[in-house]
Amino acid sequence: MANRKIFMSTYQTIIAYLKLDMSQRQIKQMNIAGRKKISHVHKIAQEQGWLEASAIIPSESELKVFFEKQKKNPPVTALTPHKEMVGEWAKEGHQASTIYVRLRRNFDYTGSYYSVQRYVKTVKKDHVVPDLTTPLHFESGEAAQVDFGHGPKLLDTRTGKVEQTYYFVMTLCYSRHQYAELVTHQDIETWLNCHQKAFQFFNGVPRKVIIDNPKCAVIVAGYYEAELNKSYESYAKEVGFVIAPCPPRDPQKKGRVESGVKYAKKSFQPLRDFKHVQDANEQLKDWVMKDAGVRIHGSTYKKPLDLFEKEALTPLPKTMPDIAIYSKVRGSRNCHVRFEKCNYSIPFQFYDKDLWLKKTQTSIKIYFEGDLIAHHPRLFQPGSYATDQNHLEQKAKAYFERTPEWCITEAERIGSSTSRVVETFLTDPVQDLLRAAQGIIKLGDKFGEKRLEKACLRAIHFNSVSYKSILNILKKGIENDYVAEESSQPIAPVYQGFGVYQRTDTIDLNLVRASGHA
Repeated sequence: MANRKIFMSTYQTIIAYLKLDMSQRQIKQMNIAGRKKISHVHKIAQEQGWLEASAIIPSESELKVFFEKQKKNPPVTALTPHKEMVGEWAKEGHQASTIYVRLRRNFDYTGSYYSVQRYVKTVKKDHVVPDLTTPLHFESGEAAQVDFGHGPKLLDTRTGKVEQTYYFVMTLCYSRHQYAELVTHQDIETWLNCHQKAFQFFNGVPRKVIIDNPKCAVIVAGYYEAELNKSYESYAKEVGFVIAPCPPRDPQKKGRVESGVKYAKKSFQPLRDFKHVQDANEQLKDWVMKDAGVRIHGSTYKKPLDLFEKEALTPLPKTMPDIAIYSKVRGSRNCHVRFEKCNYSIPFQFYDKDLWLKKTQTSIKIYFEGDLIAHHPRLFQPGSYATDQNHLEQKAKAYFERTPEWCITEAERIGSSTSRVVETFLTDPVQDLLRAAQGIIKLGDKFGEKRLEKACLRAIHFNSVSYKSILNILKKGIENDYVAEESSQPIAPVYQGFGVYQRTDTIDLNLVRASGHA
């Protein structure tokens, strides 16, 4: 009773009973206050004339003057001369330890650190702005709130491994009906796929989707403006909803879905057995419809499924868009970009530019400043190439177009000698001489095909078939400076093994004939 806090209204009650001529003992028996307190009130009431019949019982503010304890002046300590300055530092957010070091260094402070710490805590406590909130109200079909939440570790039958799972929850703000799914990733592709499934589950699209700045959807968060993931922006335009990121570090503005995630974790997950992720999702879908959807909601006092019938959602597009993922890429010197370990060609003019790559399930599209510059089927084999010959620089394009078959056809058109030279290059057993064959044919563009044919004939005649020798012949203009092959003069019989005094049994006539003198 001695330490009981007495309110001013209690003092008014005691004075009222005293005016009714009740004794202090009787008032004490009512367990209003102790005997000493009642006696103290009686004394002051008599002195102030409050017990007279015509007197009015004082108000609470008037009674405070007589009964509220006056704060004692704080004792003078080593910190007292510096309190005003320390208070300013504390309001600026400086730590007590920093302030203490500053006092000792600059002001020869001799007091204890704990004195500074206690005073800084008092100042900060008096200047803390309370974290107040206000309820948000939404019209039918106006908004949905989306978030990820931590889930259990479960076996994923697709990978055969135990994976960490996450709850994806989309809650309609008006009805509180929700779509929930357990996923194994929190990337942009999973985020968009879950949105698509949720809209199909609701059979409609809310006008606005409120998000809490997940990294997969928001590149840079901001209080006034956020930089959104290009894939999410593109999907929102195609489906027809507005993205509304919450201010950073302020998830209370998204309280409905925050509560939805906690509700799923506390109501759905405990005391259940899950074989794997796919089984858990089947149970989760059943729980949403048979438990969460038919409960009496704590805020609306109605069943979410009943209110869901009144949701004015935007109809789904006639054809839901393919999930498209945008990624920044940069061209390389080989006129390709690399994405997910595969290579896709781009026009050679963009080899050193920053580009946007759009990935769908079946295709790859590449953009520069909003213009489509390349389109390929999507590859899945690591290290594979998708090359459009039209994207290559002229020299590279010519190399790929001028195949061995092309070289043979062109050489035959120019002449038989050129054809023999090209065939010699293409059938070399040691070195790949395709470029040499291409180069020989290109000499016809520079020096003329007739001169090239003669130069090839001269090179064959002197057994000097090489690109360099034919080029030198053409440069020096000596393709005509040789005697055409003449038939050899007949060799006398004596030199053919038929001499009068010659033994024919020691001469190998086949060698003679092979030497060209037969």
